[in-house]
Amino acid sequence: MKILISADMEGATGVTCPEDVLPGGPGWERMRPVFTGDVNAAVQGLFMQGADAVVVNEAHWSMRNLLLERLDPRASMITGRHKDLSMMEGVQHGDVDGVVFLGYHAGAGEEGVLAHTYLANSVTGVWLDGVRASEGRLNAAVAAEFGVPVIMVIGDDKTVEDARGYAPQAVGVQVKECVSRYAARCDPPEATAEAITAGAAEAVALAVRHEPVVLPHRVEVEFDADHLARAVTVVPGVAVCGERRVGYEAATMYEAIRCFKAVTTLASAAMEEQYG
Repeated sequence: MKILISADMEGATGVTCPEDVLPGGPGWERMRPVFTGDVNAAVQGLFMQGADAVVVNEAHWSMRNLLLERLDPRASMITGRHKDLSMMEGVQHGDVDGVVFLGYHAGAGEEGVLAHTYLANSVTGVWLDGVRASEGRLNAAVAAEFGVPVIMVIGDDKTVEDARGYAPQAVGVQVKECVSRYAARCDPPEATAEAITAGAAEAVALAVRHEPVVLPHRVEVEFDADHLARAVTVVPGVAVCGERRVGYEAATMYEAIRCFKAVTTLASAAMEEQYG
């Protein structure tokens, strides 16, 4: 049994503000061991109940945040950027039985600690097949296309609530309670590690591959400025479909998520420092 952990940082234990997750600063350095601790707690629970292999895919920002030297030696890690499936790298090879979303968060325009979708700001909403979509919903659709169930979701209370809409069977572990986008009532690492380990042990029973669900999809992205919507239409198939909104069709979720990455990358490049 092989489990993939897609590890984002905004939903990790104790993280509440941008300084905690922006690479290079003292807040980020402080939270890196805590983030790694969450991952190790999940790894422990997965191996406790029969996992044979655990691969951790770094899914936050530079994708060089976890401390390899502190990683549970039974796990391996995919670190660094420019991966075919970005946050879901590793799920596409046909040998993963279940995926854990660790450190996830609510989507753009939603209530939740550091809520966003791919871009920290500028994206005000994303819709997948007409349903408002967080990174979790998008990535769950990617996993489904490769026959892999989402077995566990870890983050704040809003993240766990969001997951009930796209992975109702998954074990949810809340590590903090949202107070605002930049504040939370946090449990200490000792307490969250215990909860994560117990949740991961329970989730192993859900790691059963299913038939791949390959469907066409429509994605729409709303920005906070018209020029960003116009800028991303250089991507073939992407067209303006509303005020500050673009949309596109894709034959598969693999194509949909890769196009989404292109759209958000171009939008990021089109932002001006002060005016966005």
